[in-house]
Amino acid sequence: MIQKICVYPGTFDPIHLGHLDIIKRALNIFETVIVAVASNPNKNPLFSLEERIDMIKKSTEKYQDRVIVEGFDTLLVDFVKKYNTNVIIRGVRLFTDFEYELQIAMTNYNLAKVETFFMMPSQELIHISSSIVKDVAFHKGDVTSLVP
Repeated sequence: MIQKICVYPGTFDPIHLGHLDIIKRALNIFETVIVAVASNPNKNPLFSLEERIDMIKKSTEKYQDRVIVEGFDTLLVDFVKKYNTNVIIRGVRLFTDFEYELQIAMTNYNLAKVETFFMMPSQELIHISSSIVKDVAFHKGDVTSLVP
């Protein structure tokens, strides 16, 4: 079965240009990308769930109805089932990212036969992470080349 919908999960605290690059490139493969914003209180997010959802909606409005942004606080595989798909997109930057993401991907597959597609951000954006964005902003640095 060919999937037309994928789910791109994350905390997105905050969304940055690397995330947006993954969304844009996923839209070359899928008709619709569901950006699933994890509540994830264990990570102590800087921005509230509502703020993160709003930032992502504003950053993706040019894609109109092809990008849907929704928060979730359930198992990811349960969220994915809601959209009748079995495809997750995950961005990976480094080998250490892949090692962690592979464990999650295998768990999701074992739980619900959900496939994970790994995508790397474009070369000029591969260094960006939400942690770096927050650190630069905290020290009053210029983040204009990192976030929308």
